[in-house]
Amino acid sequence: MDTIVICSGGLDSVSLAHKVAAEQRLQAMLSFDYGQRHRKELDFAADCARRLGVTHEIVDISGVGKALSGSALTDDREVPDGHYEEESMKVTVVPNRNAIMLAIAFGIAAAREAEAVGAAVHGGDHFIYPDCRPAFIDAFQTMQDRALEGLTQPRLYTPYVDVSKADIVTDGARNGVPFARTWSCYKGGAIHCGRCGTCVERREAFDLAGLPDPTEYADPDFWRGVTGKADA
Repeated sequence: MDTIVICSGGLDSVSLAHKVAAEQRLQAMLSFDYGQRHRKELDFAADCARRLGVTHEIVDISGVGKALSGSALTDDREVPDGHYEEESMKVTVVPNRNAIMLAIAFGIAAAREAEAVGAAVHGGDHFIYPDCRPAFIDAFQTMQDRALEGLTQPRLYTPYVDVSKADIVTDGARNGVPFARTWSCYKGGAIHCGRCGTCVERREAFDLAGLPDPTEYADPDFWRGVTGKADA
């Protein structure tokens, strides 16, 4: 299957890119600049594309992102610390982000006659992000089938939608992902903060997968307290 992968530069999407390169045909990688404070993640996506030998394009939708105000990822709001599934993490929602990105990606896929668009949404995202849930994925595919009816019919490839981040770590390791060359932290500092929801989820995933985490964290033990590992 000839696939374009949406890649942020994070652990999940880089693992997906490696999976597609190993099991299908990775046509290209697509990233989005939506004004995120952790824009440095795009450098990690570019690094992945070079490693896999495919083109990497960054679509600038920062003007759209600026209009989607209120998120800690794009506005001057503090990124909360804690576990990814805490209620406070909802401040990191960028309304309709995945729907917007996927619509653009499907247009590009149709223009280039790609058979699929890959997105690394996963089970751990379901609590916070409605546009990462299976119902959204199914509805989006139906919408695209109608939008491109009579033309081309790319499929939305989301192999991680019902699995955990620990499962993604396991899959990524199987496909040779250099995890140290991925970026998760929403705060966008010099190194991973170790305290935001994505850092906690990342560190916990390696622990659950039983694999060493090569990531350097500013606070490497914070995750233990919020996941109950401190008492284990």
